[in-house]
Formats: sequence, structure tokens, C-alpha cells
Amino acid sequence: ATCGHGCKYGECMGPNKCKCLPGFTGKSCNQDLNECGLKPRPCEHRCMNTHGSYKCYCLNGYMLMPDGTCASSRTCAMVNCQYGCEEVKGEVQCLCPSGGLQLGPNGRTCIDIDECSSGKALCSYNRRCINTFGSYYCKCQLGYELKYVSGHYDCVDVNECVTNTHGCNLHAECLNTEGSFKCKCKQGYQGTGFDCA
Repeated sequence: ATCGHGCKYGECMGPNKCKCLPGFTGKSCNQDLNECGLKPRPCEHRCMNTHGSYKCYCLNGYMLMPDGTCASSRTCAMVNCQYGCEEVKGEVQCLCPSGGLQLGPNGRTCIDIDECSSGKALCSYNRRCINTFGSYYCKCQLGYELKYVSGHYDCVDVNECVTNTHGCNLHAECLNTEGSFKCKCKQGYQGTGFDCA
């Protein structure tokens, strides 16, 4: 079985037929499935879509149960949590619906953890980290683009000289480099390569 377009989050089952991992969709399984939009809804109260999954949380005054339902709780209502709460050994604790969020100083609202600046993000050497609310994702470094090469997705060098995005002077030649490019003035001209006289 060969899938010319590749199966990013899944496996190739037949000619250009992908079987996606749970939480992903699309012809090449490269799109996140928004479980929060499914019928029947996976959460009783509120739902937060995450990359490849989802998290349930409850309205204020309700407690999240292990099965994803929300149970009315007087203690939760008194604490006034942003995303519902849970009781641990008789103590009420506010919850955050994602591991990329943490309880703020007031112990009730959730604030974003910047995984990119805290060093918690795991991105391969040729990818850069982009922080999102409650999570992060890895994007190709500048000068690289995501391409499907020999059975998997990888960040490959953009040849600016071929794509004509270099901006070299009319009297200069473009030289592609890994992740970038250089401009060199032609014989009989001198300058930076962006300016040649």
C-alpha cells in the first residue's frame, strides 16, 4: 500500500487510503478532529478541543466526575473556580482543562504556561516552538517548509533562488544555502548583492 500524500497521524491501508489515529481526520490524517463538535457531545457541560484529543470541564458550582459528567456541588460553588473543581481527600481544588495551563495566584483561574520559553516543549532541531493557549506546536524553522519526503513529513530547505523570493539585485546571482541564501554581485559589479554598482 502506498499513500503518495502520506499519512501524518495514521497508517496507509491501501492505495491512497489512510486509517487515522483517534482524534485525527482528513485524507492524509493531518487535521485535528474537533471532538467538541461531535454529536452526541463528549462532555456534559463544556469541552476544550486539544491536538488529537479533548478535555471536559464543568460550569462553576459543578464537579467533574471520572466519567466526564458534571455533578452539582455546593463546595465547588463556594470556591468559584473558572473551570470546575474536584474534591481530593475532602479538600476542594480548582481544575485546569489542559496540562498546558496552571492555576493562577488566586487558585481559581487558569493561566497559560509558555512551554516555548520554559523549555518544556519538545521540538526537533529543525523546528521552532509556537506557544498556544494551553499548549504549543512545532513549526519548521524560517527558511524551511514541511514536505512529505520518502515516507514521512520533514522540514526541508526552501530554495529561495528557485522560488524567486530572494530579492537579490538584478546584477547579482543568488546562491542557495541551508535554511537561507546569499546574493553575490556579478563580475564587474560590487556591493552587498542586494545593491550592486
